[in-house]
Amino acid sequence: MKIKDICTSVTDGSHNPPQGIEKSEYMMLSSKNVFDDEITFDEPRFLSEKDFEREYTRTKVAVGDVLLTIVGTVGRAATVDEDMPAFTLQRSVAVLHPKSDVCLPRFLMYALRRKRTYIENRAKGVAQKGIYLKEVSDIDIPIPDISNQEIIINKLDKVKTILKHRQKEVLALDNLIKARFVEMFGDPIMNPKRYPVHQLSEYISSLTSGSRGWAQYCVENGTEWFITIKNVKDCHITTDNMQPVNAPDNAEAKRTKVQEGDLLISITADLGRTGVVTKEIAEHGAYINQHLSCIRVNKEVLHPLFVAHYMESPAGKEQFTAKNQSAVKAGLNFNSINSLKLYVPPLKEQEEFITFITQVTKSKVAVQKALDETQLLFDSLMQQYFG
Repeated sequence: MKIKDICTSVTDGSHNPPQGIEKSEYMMLSSKNVFDDEITFDEPRFLSEKDFEREYTRTKVAVGDVLLTIVGTVGRAATVDEDMPAFTLQRSVAVLHPKSDVCLPRFLMYALRRKRTYIENRAKGVAQKGIYLKEVSDIDIPIPDISNQEIIINKLDKVKTILKHRQKEVLALDNLIKARFVEMFGDPIMNPKRYPVHQLSEYISSLTSGSRGWAQYCVENGTEWFITIKNVKDCHITTDNMQPVNAPDNAEAKRTKVQEGDLLISITADLGRTGVVTKEIAEHGAYINQHLSCIRVNKEVLHPLFVAHYMESPAGKEQFTAKNQSAVKAGLNFNSINSLKLYVPPLKEQEEFITFITQVTKSKVAVQKALDETQLLFDSLMQQYFG
């Protein structure tokens, strides 16, 4: 059935939203507040009571409605629940009122989630893509009877609950490492233990940036990896989305090939993302692109993973922000990297911290595996129920 036959109406929010005020209990949300099965109230537009009443009368957002983002990041869907405060919407969100005897709200939400790719492919626009309400209304959704919808919702909700639990476990383990850092070494900005503070340059044995123009070497059957900024974050280098490459046999490749223990820091765009090259990555063979710097530190004094965690801390991020304040385009040069400062605890204390990270990481690997398996089950059920 088409959505226009499933719903009593398909509308969107305000095309001319009223000017907001500093603070009130009356909120107007946009597509940035709608995620998959989640509506947030972070940074809404606050309205006067008069403006809110006018907009609310027009959009008629009610409990049981399904919201669908139609401008910007299109295709995210969530239901309006009983415990939510009243709100109205900007035009970037469509409001779907499902017929109670035809389609349950959460069933429609899941069905729309499965249609995400279809919706994205029909979005048009240059600066900001969007999909028209008519196209939304014409989306076909397989609709079983209500009793079967309830069964499907129940199964998907149970798996979704497990997914959320696993995701919270992963986040908790990440936060545990951050908490342990502060517990062992003290606040990195205040430095209450009075560790000596030095410039990073005092411990750097090698510093270089990556290569440009390697598109010709990036091939699907490449035997090595080309590390980009997307792979480097939170003191870690991901390998599941690494770009395969067949590197040339020249001086440039030798210069940019990483070794175990190398510290990578992003130097353009999202500054200060860090990761440390593992044995696996080094043995596979990997090279960095121009958005990354490769730093080799004196391991008799500094553990690269300790440096990564310091640079990802508020003390490190504060420095990256300060060094980029006057830049037209985000970027760091070698002088900026060399002048980064950090406190330097005794190596034995750093190694105790690394041992703790290793233990937590083992737990995280197990949780992540369970999370991935649960995600596969969820995706399989979605395909089974919605095609």
